[in-house]
Amino acid sequence: MHTSTTRNNDKTMESDLSLEFLRVVEQAAIACAHTMGQGDRHLSDQAAVEAMRREMDTVPIDGTIVIGEGERDEAPMLFIGEKVGMAQNSKHAGRTFDGVDIAVDPLEGTNLCATGAANAIAVLAASEHGGLLHAPDLYMEKLVVGPSSKHLVDLDAPVRENLRAIARSLGRQVDELSVVVLDRPRHEELIAEIRATGARIRLIGDGDLSAGIAAAVAGSGVHAVMGTGGAPEGVLTAAAMRCLNGEIFARLVVSKPEHEERCRAMGITDFKRIYKSTDLACGKNIIFAATGVTDGTLMKGVRFFGDGIRTSSLVMQTNPHRIRFIDSIQVYPGPSVKIRF
Repeated sequence: MHTSTTRNNDKTMESDLSLEFLRVVEQAAIACAHTMGQGDRHLSDQAAVEAMRREMDTVPIDGTIVIGEGERDEAPMLFIGEKVGMAQNSKHAGRTFDGVDIAVDPLEGTNLCATGAANAIAVLAASEHGGLLHAPDLYMEKLVVGPSSKHLVDLDAPVRENLRAIARSLGRQVDELSVVVLDRPRHEELIAEIRATGARIRLIGDGDLSAGIAAAVAGSGVHAVMGTGGAPEGVLTAAAMRCLNGEIFARLVVSKPEHEERCRAMGITDFKRIYKSTDLACGKNIIFAATGVTDGTLMKGVRFFGDGIRTSSLVMQTNPHRIRFIDSIQVYPGPSVKIRF
């Protein structure tokens, strides 16, 4: 994942490219943050998509969107299969760029942004071609845990057994665990099973990707994520797990013939397979970048002040293995600018 002009220094270019992707998610977050609390989730999403797409073409790559806003006939930009990056600009004709597959969620938590609730983020993951699963836009059963628990749990194990294993790995009691579950009618049985163990539950309206990241970070207060959510978000979570040494266990929910057709169109034929992070995000060079839109567990939201904009981001890589929490201030031009803490 480096341009042909710098093939002699892989690590430097990978680091530089991660900062390029940081700029992409920062701009998406800033754009939709202007709509925060206005009650229009579609306006928030549109602002994030347009800003991310515009910034993406300034990145020195020959990129392909493998997880995005939908198929070509459903979304005007960042659709699956769309080509992005500087390689698409005729001004760079004759220059060679390495191919990069990209998974995006310009605004994870559109409702969260629209209502001003916590944990809305702008996010993307990138890898060399073939490094990210082309997941259909279906539901996916998920179990996300941190590094200490990842070898002790199983997607098909009873909830009580998984929670006991997680508690043992952390040196805790089950009633000291905090499990994040999407607040959906389909999770009524799961919620009842978790409550029967005595574990605490944090119900969220949206944003299981953000919760999954938190589950792999010690001290976040999140010990597991359970339940059914979107498959595209599952791939993004897997990319984060590759960087954080956590784990996702996932299986597509294929319940209709049309679901099978959509899977086959993506090259998926084993509908009962349990995926892990190395299956969903198998690339050698994984980059994950996210910027907070609203205040969240790991990142603060976008803050506007008179002289500029402050953002809080998480940027991670597998090669070199690096995790960075980045606080950025974009300063408006002027001779009397004041930087605020």
